[in-house]
Amino acid sequence: MKNNTDNLYDQYKDHDFKQAKSVAEIPALAQLQSEASGKSRITIRVDNEIINTFKAKAAMNNGNYQTMINDALKQFLQGETLAEVVKKTIKQELAR
Repeated sequence: MKNNTDNLYDQYKDHDFKQAKSVAEIPALAQLQSEASGKSRITIRVDNEIINTFKAKAAMNNGNYQTMINDALKQFLQGETLAEVVKKTIKQELAR
């Protein structure tokens, strides 16, 4: 760790955290972290084709496939169809 002027760094710089548990291993901390971020960590089974497509699109756009999936789910919940999203995107691009 680099030398730092942060008070917390100074307070804990000599502590050995090798045996420390991760936040995920402490349910109360994991819940606090989840609530603070506004997102939840989940496990979901998705077809490989779907994941691979999102990953490929994310790589082409220097994006994050998980963010793209989250955005797609939001659009679905808002009732937007793929056709509507395409139309909206085309209109935005033509307006430039």
